[in-house]
Amino acid sequence: MTSPDSQTVELGREFLDTVIVQGREYQKYSTDNRIYFGPVDEVKGTNGFSIVFVTDNQSRRKRSVLITNTGLFDDRLIFPPVHRLRRVLDCGHGAASWAIEVAEQYPNCELLLKVIGVDIAPHMSPDDVDDLNQRFTFPPNHFDLVHSRLLATGIHRSRWPSYIRDIVRVLRPGGWVQMTEMYFNVQSDNGSLTDQHALRRWSTQYMRALEDRKELRIGSRLRSYFTESGLVEVDTKMIPLPLMREIGHYNSENIQQLLRSLALYPLTHRLHMSPQSFDRLVEQAQEEARSHSLKAYFPLYVCIGRKRQ
Repeated sequence: MTSPDSQTVELGREFLDTVIVQGREYQKYSTDNRIYFGPVDEVKGTNGFSIVFVTDNQSRRKRSVLITNTGLFDDRLIFPPVHRLRRVLDCGHGAASWAIEVAEQYPNCELLLKVIGVDIAPHMSPDDVDDLNQRFTFPPNHFDLVHSRLLATGIHRSRWPSYIRDIVRVLRPGGWVQMTEMYFNVQSDNGSLTDQHALRRWSTQYMRALEDRKELRIGSRLRSYFTESGLVEVDTKMIPLPLMREIGHYNSENIQQLLRSLALYPLTHRLHMSPQSFDRLVEQAQEEARSHSLKAYFPLYVCIGRKRQ
C-alpha cells in the first residue's frame, strides 16, 4: 500500500482490525489510541462526513460530491494560483474524492500529475496508510501542493504546530498548502439558536467529548500557525456552510448523516450517553437542521499559504 514516491513507514496488520458500535464499523487502532472516532464502513465520506454519493447517469458509476463542489467555491478544488502541478500530497485522503475530482478537472496534467493520498484507515484504500500525528517521512522540497482537509477530529491538539511545519518542509520552494477545516459549533444567521436547541446541545456535547485530545477551533487559528511556520501570502476565509439551503441539495442530506455518524462514538463511548438519549438528541437536531427559520450553519475555514522561494 506504499506509493513509489512515498517514504512513509508502512503500518502493520493491526490497522485492519475493526469494532462494531451500534451497527457502525470503526477502526480499532484509531479508537484505542484516541486518534479518530468516525466510522469507516460503507465509505460514507471523506473522514466520515464530508461527502455523499450520487449516481452518475452517464458513466453508471458512483462518484463523490465534495462540499467544495456544492457552489461554495465556484466548483474550484484548488484555491491558490498554482502554475505547475506535478506532485500533490492529499492529507486525510478518505475515499479519494478530492484526488479523483482534481484528476477530472485537470485532464491535461493526467500523465504528469501524481496525487499521493495519506489516511489512517486502510479501509479507504489510500496510497499510504499512516498516522498524520507522526512526523512526515516524505523528502523535503518534494510537493507542489499539499492539500489538508477536515482533520480537526483526527490531528491531536499538540500536533498542529509540527504538522504544519512538516507540510512546509515537504513543499518545494514556491509550493502551496491549502487547508479546509470545519468548526462544529453550530451558529445561526439570525441569532435564533439558543442553548436549549438540540443542535446547540449536540455541538456542546460533541466538543466536550473531544476537547481533551483535539483542537476543534483550529480553523480560526490557521492563519497564525501558517505565519509562524514561515509561510507567505497567507489568506484565510470563513464561509458559512448552511445546514439547510439550496447551495447544496447534497448538503442537507450530508448534514443529516453527519449529526449521527460523527457523534455516535464520542457521545456514547466517551461521554457514556445512553443509546436512547443519543437517538433522541440526534433526531431532534436533525429536525432542527431542516428548519429554514433557524438559518443554522457550521463555520468552514479555508486557509492557503506559500512557501518562500
